[in-house]
Amino acid sequence: MHKQVMDHGTAEMVSDDLIGAVEQMVRYVRQSATSGGLSIAASSVLARLGREGAHRLTELARSEGVSQPNMTQLVTRLERDGLVRRTADASDGRGVLVEATADGLELFRQRRAERMDALQELVDELTADERQAVQVALPALARAVQHRQTPV
Repeated sequence: MHKQVMDHGTAEMVSDDLIGAVEQMVRYVRQSATSGGLSIAASSVLARLGREGAHRLTELARSEGVSQPNMTQLVTRLERDGLVRRTADASDGRGVLVEATADGLELFRQRRAERMDALQELVDELTADERQAVQVALPALARAVQHRQTPV
């Protein structure tokens, strides 16, 4: 079964097989990161802080798609585990930033390495032509995602 998707005036076919494959791959790679025993939400927040640096709580909540009270609870748990800390926002004395600690950054790197290993195992099972296609297609899709997430 196929669903037709319009993109900038041209019709492209996106199959159920494609979305299913993306969902399976994301789930497999995400579940491969087990260090620290973090929930998916906690792992996502730690990864964001590891990649992008300190954020305000409100920014974290918005970017992770959760309420501010839920983010406050999550950050409190991560802080209790020594993975993040709250610091004063130098640009606004009333504001508080959340940043990953050294332990949090190390756990972020460990979990990222686990995900990379899992993805590498999948790629190693592909033919040379399939590996080449993945090498081109996935970064292109990542750029499209990044473009959509960039604030205007």
